[in-house]
Amino acid sequence: MKYLRYLTFFFIIFNFNSSHAQEKDLQIKITKNLRCLICQGQSVYDSDSEFANSMKVLVKKKLNEGFTEKQIYDYFKEKYGQWILYDPEFIKNTYFLWILPILMFIIGGAIIFKLFIIKGK
Repeated sequence: MKYLRYLTFFFIIFNFNSSHAQEKDLQIKITKNLRCLICQGQSVYDSDSEFANSMKVLVKKKLNEGFTEKQIYDYFKEKYGQWILYDPEFIKNTYFLWILPILMFIIGGAIIFKLFIIKGK
């Protein structure tokens, strides 16, 4: 009976730590995908500006209120626009951003093919 109490206590503590770690991981993931408006080129997670610190606190608060990751991103997009995200959605305004690497790969492959394969014969 004594061991059963210890075992129950262990599982309660382990479960609490596990959920806390998952929440912290989600908070880190979200702040790494948000762009700091002050330190352009840095994520909120990497920045130490006052703005970034307030965003970190706000993300933590939203997670504690039960917001999902998508709801938090939507909140920041509504407030600051699509530019706030490092990983923008595939929408009409970002077609070029998503298609440009594919076009560069195809055009580069065609140039390499023409220079080395066709001229080599």
